[in-house]
Amino acid sequence: MNDLHDLTLILQSRFPLVVIETHEEPRVLALLEQAANLENWALFVWSIADGLRRSNNSQPITQTYEFLEALRHIDKTPQNGLYVLLDAHPYLDDPVNARLIREIAMEHGKAARTLVLVSPRLELNAELARMSARFALSVPDMEAIQRLLREEMQSWAQQGGGEPVRGEKEALHLLAGHLTGMALDDARRLARQAIRDDGLITHKDVERVLRFKYDALGAGSVLSLELDTASFAQVGGVRKLKHWLELRREVFVGEGAAGLQAPKGIMLLGVQGSGKSLAAKAVAGAWGVPLLRLDFATLYNKFFGETERNLREALASAEAMAPCVLWIDEIEKGLASDSSGGTDGGVSRRVLGTLLTWLSERKGRVFIVATANDIEQLPPELIRKGRLDEIFFVDLPDAPTRAEIFAIHLARRELKVAGFDLDALAQMADGFSGAEIEQAVVSALYEAHAQQQPLDQPLLLAEIGRTRPLSTVMAERVAALREWAAERTVPAN
Repeated sequence: MNDLHDLTLILQSRFPLVVIETHEEPRVLALLEQAANLENWALFVWSIADGLRRSNNSQPITQTYEFLEALRHIDKTPQNGLYVLLDAHPYLDDPVNARLIREIAMEHGKAARTLVLVSPRLELNAELARMSARFALSVPDMEAIQRLLREEMQSWAQQGGGEPVRGEKEALHLLAGHLTGMALDDARRLARQAIRDDGLITHKDVERVLRFKYDALGAGSVLSLELDTASFAQVGGVRKLKHWLELRREVFVGEGAAGLQAPKGIMLLGVQGSGKSLAAKAVAGAWGVPLLRLDFATLYNKFFGETERNLREALASAEAMAPCVLWIDEIEKGLASDSSGGTDGGVSRRVLGTLLTWLSERKGRVFIVATANDIEQLPPELIRKGRLDEIFFVDLPDAPTRAEIFAIHLARRELKVAGFDLDALAQMADGFSGAEIEQAVVSALYEAHAQQQPLDQPLLLAEIGRTRPLSTVMAERVAALREWAAERTVPAN
């Protein structure tokens, strides 16, 4: 995109008001100066600190420091041109200021004085909005970011006596991907920080960029950034799910492929503790993209319309972080509380409508991983094909998977896996979920600590024998869920 061409075209179209929302004020002023020079327009800039002055003159025009006085000067002056008002947003609620801006705009046919409002965030009332045009700076694409990184690496090498920047190739690729879409100045500062910190580009630099990008969006408690992602090496079983995701990884995180759209998302249904949340984290970890968690518990607000606005802002933030994984944990608790629209004033139904619209129309690469324990509570329009790509059922682990899960948790606690009979442990833990297997290992470790001895096979078997898994305590409900999923979902294992 050519910013100068697009901005000049808007100005040539003779809109009396031009609104530019940006944090990159110097970049906008440079573009406006280029446009003014090319078209031979006079350019004036106002700020509360410097008053109104011509761009090539450091002396402010007399009595124009106050916003209202600057508008009065512009309204009466015979000088045509561009009048740039910096940080005008605090003054637009004043009806006198709003009226004077409108009068200047309505006189544009007689006197070509274009007001350009530049602020980080700016809203016009309805009367002014219909007379205005909005311009947005383009964000750097992957090619621009790679060029920026090369420039910064060359600069580092020259200052460091020819010592090249070192680091992991994967980390460099991830850094470039996460800088893409950011404001150019922010991207350059973060690239410079990553390189000049120690001459290395590592995954810590990638995490720093992700945190900055998330904080810059102003994302609050509704949407959280999960930096502690997992890998599929930490997830036992779910072989079919792993294969399904691996086939789609390159299309989602890479440049795509002809005729293939980026995958949209999956629903993970399963028994509590079966590893759905860990699998959601592993998708982001395996694909090397940010993991965002949408918390329905903090989404709902008692004020009318606030809940839907919270959701829209969270989804917009997720698109700004793309490519990313958006994890919606226990989604049925957020959408199934009011299937009839009667007990919560229809909030759940409006939230569902907002989510469905976004699922159909989103353009960013945001991969949804929704987890649920009871899919029958969910509305059918959410889980139909097209909204999400597939519904996987994460069942209780079979014997080989239970042995694999035991090995994972023993190794994580720096225990020698070879000292345990994994097959015997798996056989004893029939009906256990992954979470229950982990808890058995933890409890056995406490028992071993109390007895001042290392954890061994008998202690672990004894702890398994004392545990009553959920599949026994709530056998009827677990059996009904497994029976329902048998013909309606794809097995994850």
